[in-house]
Amino acid sequence: MGNADLANLSDKLMLTTVVLYIVALYAYAADLGFGRRRAAVQERSKVLAGAGGPDVEEAAEDHEPSADAPRRVDWARLAVLVSVLGWAAHLGVIVTRGLAADRWPWGNMYEFLTAIAFAAVTAFVIVMWRFGARFLGAFVMLAAVIALGVANIWLYDSVGPVTAALNSYWIALHVTAAIVATGAFTVSGVATILYLVKIRTEARAAAGGGALAHLPSAQALDTLAMRVTTFAFPIWTAAIIMGAVWADEAWGRYWGWDPKEIWSFITWVIYAAYLHARATAGWKGRKAAILCLIAFAALLFNFFGVNYIFQGMHSYA
Repeated sequence: MGNADLANLSDKLMLTTVVLYIVALYAYAADLGFGRRRAAVQERSKVLAGAGGPDVEEAAEDHEPSADAPRRVDWARLAVLVSVLGWAAHLGVIVTRGLAADRWPWGNMYEFLTAIAFAAVTAFVIVMWRFGARFLGAFVMLAAVIALGVANIWLYDSVGPVTAALNSYWIALHVTAAIVATGAFTVSGVATILYLVKIRTEARAAAGGGALAHLPSAQALDTLAMRVTTFAFPIWTAAIIMGAVWADEAWGRYWGWDPKEIWSFITWVIYAAYLHARATAGWKGRKAAILCLIAFAALLFNFFGVNYIFQGMHSYA
C-alpha cells in the first residue's frame, strides 16, 4: 500500500472514528440518564473516594432487575463497546497517518489535536477500567468529537514533510509527553467541571432527580480529578524538561522566553500550586477545583492561543 493509499485510509478511519464516538456519546448519555442504579453509584463513589472494595460488584448485583422484568437496552455495554471500537479506529488514524508521512504523526496542528483527542479517550478508558468512572464517558466523548471536528474542519493538513526544526527524534519524546499529559489533564478538567456542577445541585438539595443524580458524590469527583492530575503532572514536567534540551540542541539555548515556553511554564506553575495546596494546605472543594480549572484554561490557551495569537519559535500552525 502506497503513501497516498495510507493517507486516504487515515482520512476514512477519521470519519469512522467520529461516527463511533458520536454513537458512544449518545449511549453514555442514555446510560447516565436511564441505565444507572442509585445504590451502585453510591458504592462506586466510595471506591473513588478511597473507601471502596469488592462490594461494588455485589451492590450492583443486588440491584439488578428480576428475570420477570421487561428487558431493556444495555446502554452501558453498548457505550463501552462502541467507544473501544472508536478508540481502535482512532489509533488506526494515527498509525496510517504516520506511515503515510514516514514520520511521527504530530508535526502540525491537525495531527497534534487528533493525538490529544486520542490521549484523552485513552485516559478515560483507563480511568473507567481502574475506577469504574463510566459516568465520564458522555463528557469525554463530547470533548473528543468537538476536538476532531475542529481538527477536520479548520485545521486539516495534507500529509507531508515537517519543517527542519521538527525533523528530530525529540518529537517522539517531548511532543508525545505533552500529548499524554494534555489528554489526562482533559479528563481531570471534565471531572472538575462535573464536581462544581454536582456541589451546586447538592447545595440546592436538587440531587434527587435528573441525570446528575446518577453521578458519584462531589467528594468522589474531587478525588478523581486530583488523582488524574497527580498522574499527568510529572509527565508535563518531563515534557518541559525535554523541550528545553531539544531547544538547546536545535536553537543553541535551553530557554529563550518564547511564548510557548512561557505558557507551558505558567501552566506547570498553576498545576503545581494546585497539587501543593491540596497536599500541604489541605485545600479541597471549590477553591481547589477553581484553581484546577484555571490551570486547564492555561493549558488550552497554550495550545490554541499561543499558536494563533503570538509569533515565536514554536509557531507551526
